[in-house]
Amino acid sequence: MRFLPALTRAAALAVAAVLGAATLAACGGDDATGSADNPYGLLQPGVLRAGTLTDAPPNVYLKDGTFTGFDNDLLVAAADRIGLKVEFVGTDFSALLAQVANRKFDVGSSSITITEARKRTVDFGNGYDFGYFGLDVPAGSTITGFDQLEGRRVVVVQGTVQDDYATREGLDPVRVPDYNGAINQLKAGTADAWIAPAEIGDTSAAESNGKIKVAAKELSPAPTAYAFAKDNDKLRAALDKALDEVIADGTWSRLQQQYYPGRPIPPDFKPGSGTVPVG
Repeated sequence: MRFLPALTRAAALAVAAVLGAATLAACGGDDATGSADNPYGLLQPGVLRAGTLTDAPPNVYLKDGTFTGFDNDLLVAAADRIGLKVEFVGTDFSALLAQVANRKFDVGSSSITITEARKRTVDFGNGYDFGYFGLDVPAGSTITGFDQLEGRRVVVVQGTVQDDYATREGLDPVRVPDYNGAINQLKAGTADAWIAPAEIGDTSAAESNGKIKVAAKELSPAPTAYAFAKDNDKLRAALDKALDEVIADGTWSRLQQQYYPGRPIPPDFKPGSGTVPVG
């Protein structure tokens, strides 16, 4: 009988070792290198889990139960080039980068402007779009430019580059978690202005039934890109290559016209790696 406890302990340790190995395999313990059936270390083989927003048209939004918008449609096209299906999940922008870094998502898709501060949290793919800051105000407002915001109640979405801009300019902005929150403040008259991504601001004003207008725009200083966890180099490189392919075949240009009709492209902006012709 003395040997039974020892045997029991040995058996338990063996079982624990097997379960531990299985757990590591299930969780993608070899994410940095991937495996034969999951070369990009995805949360689910063959499926690209993308964090995005539901309320930021025309960039990223939910329409009739489907995630769409320029950024998301472009991601679907690029992912298809490397044999991946995209599963979109809605989240708040203020949480998105941390969720990508912590591998809740394989990629972040939300017109994310590349900044040095954000590079400390995530890695970025090649830039696929440019953007403008927009200044939306309630109808009847006398505000006509960014230089008239001092002392005003200015709303921004928390964690965005518009938040950074307002803070840097000493505007003490009111921070909200999502774009609907900003729009509602303008409609209710509880904010004097909203600094927004210009394309989103344009759409919001057009859909406000005359309650919101666009007062001004200015070019954002950096491109937008998809965000990746810092150890996910294989996925980032594969999607960068695929992005160049959908730029060259005309998909990028088609989506630009679909979502931003008539928007001029800055002459010095080159999407993707900048080494392929824009189809």
